[in-house]
Amino acid sequence: MRSHDLTAGRMIGVVFDHGDDFFSALTDACHTHNIKQGYIPMFIAGLSTARIVGTCQRLDNPDAPVWTHVDLTNIEALGGGTIAWDDTNQKIVPHIHITAGLKEHSATAHTSHLLDANVQFLTEMLIIEVTSPTMRRLPNTDLYDVPQLHFG
Repeated sequence: MRSHDLTAGRMIGVVFDHGDDFFSALTDACHTHNIKQGYIPMFIAGLSTARIVGTCQRLDNPDAPVWTHVDLTNIEALGGGTIAWDDTNQKIVPHIHITAGLKEHSATAHTSHLLDANVQFLTEMLIIEVTSPTMRRLPNTDLYDVPQLHFG
């Protein structure tokens, strides 16, 4: 377990527009407000398409991470996540999870790590900037190189 006192900075409200690429819009919002790290306590979204981590295949090792994806369309989503900074590439590294209901399938839901999405109608989000400590996402070699959040 890792924990650290976080010093919150600004709170930014962001509205993505119909047709926006989710991660491009998030990156643009962070760039516009010079946010390099923080957390997204919650967002609501209509998404025309989304790719989330998942599979319909039998897992050889259920303890290992799943690196494949499933494609979803025409969804309503609720999500949240964190934003860390990548010094090497000078860019944000978001880690976003969503619960997405498929509208034409009785709102049947899928929940997982978001890989890609396109906005349909709207996405409304709050970003809470963290001014300290430094937040980095580092691969854990003991856990299949899964990138994990570290402070300081």
